[in-house]
Amino acid sequence: IAATVIEMDESGFIHPGHTESYHIKPFEGANIEQAAIDFIGIDPFHPLRIASPEEDAINKIFRSVRKSVKNQGCNRAVLVGHNAAFDLGFVMAAAERCDVKRNPFHPFSCFDTATLAGLAYGQTVLAKACIEADIDFDKSEAHSARYDTEKTAELFCTIVNRWKDLGGWL
Repeated sequence: IAATVIEMDESGFIHPGHTESYHIKPFEGANIEQAAIDFIGIDPFHPLRIASPEEDAINKIFRSVRKSVKNQGCNRAVLVGHNAAFDLGFVMAAAERCDVKRNPFHPFSCFDTATLAGLAYGQTVLAKACIEADIDFDKSEAHSARYDTEKTAELFCTIVNRWKDLGGWL
């Protein structure tokens, strides 16, 4: 799991902030599809993976997000993801499994970079959208939570800042 916070500067432009990422130990009863393991190329049970319990990782990320929300003068974090509905569902389910009381994320609002990139660049695949947006993308790094999260944040900031440059919101 990974999270990159987005920060706004004094001019109203947004930029990727710091990233936190953790390898997670599969929770009891997790539905792990072999096809997904084959596609992503990660063995969740590999002993050298140095994985954290889900509850520890979720709490660390939530603590970091809450701090960023406060520092930016906001009330809630809005998840940005490439297929954001899936990501938000994952985060909410993890928070519920771990009995997290102070989830910083808005329960249903999110920004989906697959949709935004389709509109802005005519591409919905993360790698292709990044290339269209002149963002370097190393396909050998793809499907790593940290890498994909950082590239998604960079893509989101590029789209939003471009919109602002074009007259965007008032």
